[in-house]
Amino acid sequence: MRISDNLRLLVLAVLVLGAGVMRVHQAHAQQPEVLVVAGGCFWCVESDFESVAGVSAAISGYTGGVSENPSYKQVSKGGTGHYEAVQIFFDPETVSRKTLVEMFFRSVDPTDAGGQFCDRGESYRTAVFVSNAEELALVEQIKTEAQADLGQAIVTPVLQAAQFHPAEAYHQDYYKGRSLVFTRFGPKRQSEAYKRYRLACGRDARVSQLWGDAAPFAKEH
Repeated sequence: MRISDNLRLLVLAVLVLGAGVMRVHQAHAQQPEVLVVAGGCFWCVESDFESVAGVSAAISGYTGGVSENPSYKQVSKGGTGHYEAVQIFFDPETVSRKTLVEMFFRSVDPTDAGGQFCDRGESYRTAVFVSNAEELALVEQIKTEAQADLGQAIVTPVLQAAQFHPAEAYHQDYYKGRSLVFTRFGPKRQSEAYKRYRLACGRDARVSQLWGDAAPFAKEH
């Protein structure tokens, strides 16, 4: 075999190997990571984080409890141990887990152990869920820094991730839904009912009071 033939084979092998590495890299880059948080009403958490660049989706659901197939009625009644929570799917090349957790702490009242804003009870408590020791260390560090910034004790726990149960279909993307619902203000589109609920519940007013200009979402509503 001539030297030129050997060179062509070598170049071809390098190109094939490079293409394989590129495919693996692309597949890895396209695989989103997941952060699960509980921040009171999951409609609000979903709305907040779906506005963040790099977040591909936010799914409302239930986690941390004992019921195998929890419903909204069961969870909101109490006794299941479940939190209203949100799965946040994100591209770590665009937005980091660290940034999202920092934003989370500043989008809730982490000093309140009994619920959030007008929503009271165990299902409305705050929490951050982690899957491994690395995530635990990261979130605990962010929590400590947030507590120093706030100047008050943060009671939001960091918990081991458990099975996540997506909530009923009508809860998903509620904040931009077009279906007609009946409220104390009369019949409203879901999106309008959501806005009225969020304002009446005092979420953004309280978050602004606590975090001021550091609150990432309060001024958007």
